[in-house]
Amino acid sequence: MRNVLGAIVLLLLPAVAMAQGMTQSAGQGIEYRPLTKEALLESDPSAPLSWKILVDAANLGSSETRIAELTLNTDYVGQPHTHDAIEIFYVLSGRFGHNVNGVPGVLEPGEIGICRPGDTIIHSVEGDEPAVVLTIWLPGGAAAPFHTD
Repeated sequence: MRNVLGAIVLLLLPAVAMAQGMTQSAGQGIEYRPLTKEALLESDPSAPLSWKILVDAANLGSSETRIAELTLNTDYVGQPHTHDAIEIFYVLSGRFGHNVNGVPGVLEPGEIGICRPGDTIIHSVEGDEPAVVLTIWLPGGAAAPFHTD
């Protein structure tokens, strides 16, 4: 588990470094603020897909990354889609169907899946319990419809 979390931190370092560089070059500080409970829960938890935004421009001060906890209920039906960003998944619980460019796979708790810009992705729930997935987008602005700014 530590190795996986360490890998996630390493993946985020470029975004953090860029944010710090932007702050220093601009000569002004960025105000970091926690999201309110209202902002954290961005969707109806009884819906097939619900999410909590954990990090984005609203509390990071810039849009280099967005991190959300996604819950895919057992009635979730995924549709093929693409992103203009890197999308990283870390499965917290359940079994997460992860089809990338027509290659199906199932991620279990503690496993990571990665999609690159332009990949065609289909998510699903593989089992009788919801899949809860920590999801990271780099850059964060490409994570529609999960915008809070």
